[in-house]
Amino acid sequence: MSRIKEVFTKGKAFITFITAGDPSLDITGQLIIEMAKSGADLIEIGIPFSDPVAEGSVIQQADERALKGGTTTDKIFKMVEEVRKQCEIPLAFMTYINPVFTYGGERFLKNCKNCGIDALIVPDLPFEEKGELEPYCNKYGIDLISFIAPTSHERIRMIAREAKGFVYCVSSMGVTGVRNKITANARDMIRLVKAEQDIPCAIGFGIATPEQAGEIALYCDGIIVGSAIVKMVGEYGADCVRPIGEYVTKMKKAICSY
Repeated sequence: MSRIKEVFTKGKAFITFITAGDPSLDITGQLIIEMAKSGADLIEIGIPFSDPVAEGSVIQQADERALKGGTTTDKIFKMVEEVRKQCEIPLAFMTYINPVFTYGGERFLKNCKNCGIDALIVPDLPFEEKGELEPYCNKYGIDLISFIAPTSHERIRMIAREAKGFVYCVSSMGVTGVRNKITANARDMIRLVKAEQDIPCAIGFGIATPEQAGEIALYCDGIIVGSAIVKMVGEYGADCVRPIGEYVTKMKKAICSY
């Protein structure tokens, strides 16, 4: 069993997302360690990209700040390698296909393995084209995470059959960002997935409050929160570590209370 899948054997998982290099790679490393201590079960590390098509303005701005600050893929690998000396929490990279191709697919996945990354999430890689990266993921023991969306319909079963690690269920149409209400019927998506494979399903896109997290945790295996955390990084800057740790503690408590 992969470390990613093992996370979900311990109860409802809380998955957090941060943009590497925002406000600095040093703070990113501190955030990973603090969130792990505060209750995060799995952390997604966003590799900043100039054209993040799945992201809303909060994460787009974080990407811009990180790139302006000189963040590169090689520096991110080095940061993760340093974090691994203090922290064993499962880590996933979230990036886009263009940066991976530019870096070199096999080289990228080999470095993921070497620095301690457990999974790769690529929002703009269609299921039908996953063969571009999956052989390298398999070679280096990295779970390539599959997405399903409310519009996937008949494709959900096909995707679920071959999914690894966990299935990322997109709660709402559109880009990432905090929403006042999560309206999509994620329960139906999860039901279709489970009919094909007994694999954990985590819901993301728009979740921000303990109330939302607790309510949605009733029918899924994990909750993913990104924009709400990245927004706090933007507000607090270098002083973001402690308040984000406190936020993670509250969210994890809400998820576990249901």
